[in-house]
Amino acid sequence: MGAPKKTPEVSGGSMADISFLMLIFFLMVSTMDKEEGISRRLPVMPPPDMKVEDQKVNRRNIIQVKVNAQDRLYAGNEIMDITQLKDKIKEFMTNPQNDPNLPDKEMTFIEGYGDCLVSKGVISLQNDRGTSYSKYIEVQNELIRAINELRDEWSMANYGKKYTRLNEEQQAIVRKAVPQSISEAEPKDVTKRRR
Repeated sequence: MGAPKKTPEVSGGSMADISFLMLIFFLMVSTMDKEEGISRRLPVMPPPDMKVEDQKVNRRNIIQVKVNAQDRLYAGNEIMDITQLKDKIKEFMTNPQNDPNLPDKEMTFIEGYGDCLVSKGVISLQNDRGTSYSKYIEVQNELIRAINELRDEWSMANYGKKYTRLNEEQQAIVRKAVPQSISEAEPKDVTKRRR
């Protein structure tokens, strides 16, 4: 009798290669959920030796934007639809008719540009703890959209280009001329009863 027949072995190296290729394939074709969030840059920390000054803001320079637990939107004590918010903010920030109930404008020297009237307007945002996240994001987007449109308008009037097409130095000038002054208060729980 002859030698017993040996069963051929399967190469483990090629199986590892196939597994690796399948892993790469599934990583490439699968979709990942994109998380929603708000892109915000925090203000620079003040130096430790800086004295804190009590800044009082004139009431006419503040517009209060509130969203309650039922996602109802109020801007300047008016109930409004989200589609009206951007235009309300733009009118508030520019004060085109020099309305004494809308923000002051201050002549400010901007390096690289010169003297410019800058709005002292501040947008104060207040949400309820019951406000839905989607409504919160929607309101934030409209506020930023209003500021971006104002920057584009100022940029077109002074440079003939939209804000995003300007160089870094020009964009810095536009940001000083049209500041993004949004103050966000801690959410309140208005549904709690006070005793």
